[in-house]
Amino acid sequence: MVPQAKIEAYLLSPAHLVGRHKQVFFKSLGYAQSEWRFLERDIRAFASRDARATRRTKYGQKYEVRGAITGPNDHTARIVTAWIVRGGEDFPRFLTAYPED
Repeated sequence: MVPQAKIEAYLLSPAHLVGRHKQVFFKSLGYAQSEWRFLERDIRAFASRDARATRRTKYGQKYEVRGAITGPNDHTARIVTAWIVRGGEDFPRFLTAYPED
C-alpha cells in the first residue's frame, strides 16, 4: 500500500519540512507533485522485489528494498524504499524513499 499523501504531500512537496529535501531528488528524475501517480506506480513496483528485514518495532517488522528507478525524464538513480508489515497484517505498507548513498 502506497498512500497518495506519502507521495504527493511528502516526497514531492517543496513545502514539507522533511520531504522538501527528497522532492529535490525526485524532481531531478522528472517526477512532479501534480503527476504524483507516476512516482506512486514506480515505488509500488518495489513492493514485489526482494526485501531485507531491518528491525522490528512495536508497530511491526521493517524492511528495505533497494534498486534503480527511472523517472519520467529517463534519468535513473538508485533509491532505498522503506516498508513495514504491521503485526497481524501480511502485506507491506510504504514508509518512505530516499536516494541510496
